Amino acid sequence: MHFVLLKALEKLGFASLLVQEVAQYTRPLLIGLALVCVLLQLLVLKQAIPIRAFVKDLRGQLLLAVLLLACSFFIVQKVWPAAQYWLIYSYLAIGMCGLLLVLQPIPERSTQR
Repeated sequence: MHFVLLKALEKLGFASLLVQEVAQYTRPLLIGLALVCVLLQLLVLKQAIPIRAFVKDLRGQLLLAVLLLACSFFIVQKVWPAAQYWLIYSYLAIGMCGLLLVLQPIPERSTQR
């Protein structure tokens, strides 16, 4: 969204204030969607690998990082709304973690007998 929709609105000639309003409205929605997806992926990963290996696994670390970044996004937005740099940083960091998660191999099932 940050690289496609907002740039397209600017190219179409929308006022920069309108583009900023669209960004301020849609970013929390996308972060909320990412938070729900992370919680779902954490549940799936918890079933796929043991809990001790979960924290050592890169997928688990990335999911926990996204969880912390998303929570900090909403906390900072409520407590300190003037911290726009942190909000944009956490938004972009969540995107980069998502990209790294997509590049990870599918976790193998551990056989429990």
